[in-house]
Amino acid sequence: MSGQNLDKWFRWTKLLSTPLVVNTATLGPLGTRLKAPGTWGSVAGILWYTVAFHNASPIGYLFLLALSIYFAIGICGEAEERLFKRDPGEVILDEFVAIPLCFVGLQGAIVQLGSWAWLLMLAGFGLFRLFDILKPFGIRGLQSLPGGLGVVVDDLAAAVATCVVLHVGLAFIL
Repeated sequence: MSGQNLDKWFRWTKLLSTPLVVNTATLGPLGTRLKAPGTWGSVAGILWYTVAFHNASPIGYLFLLALSIYFAIGICGEAEERLFKRDPGEVILDEFVAIPLCFVGLQGAIVQLGSWAWLLMLAGFGLFRLFDILKPFGIRGLQSLPGGLGVVVDDLAAAVATCVVLHVGLAFIL
């Protein structure tokens, strides 16, 4: 998909003020004032998962995930333009929306683990950060996609890798 074709889907972002775009993309001070902003974006993503996704129905989960991803691609792409930077480190909305993808299909396991569920959440967080930082399995190449797609898709790929590892790991434990 070319950058021009992508722009058609996200014209609405041009109507937003620069402070709104940048503050949303950076999750306010999390991306701009704290060290290791991607890690803080991931922590916020764990909270986002817990509040919005954990108790969602499968259809609700997928709908909210798709809507979040669409929103993040638009906002992150617009933030790139307004900040005059390619995939700026302070833009952490991509980590935030990718974290729930790490736990797709794992709500039952989280409930089954009971008081040990925090270990699964911690493992998901740690694996996601590892895959997001190292970008193995061709994930690094995804960053070359145009605009917000390149900002967000590499994080989604890291989340899919995390999800696969968590599912395989749980198959041996549960």
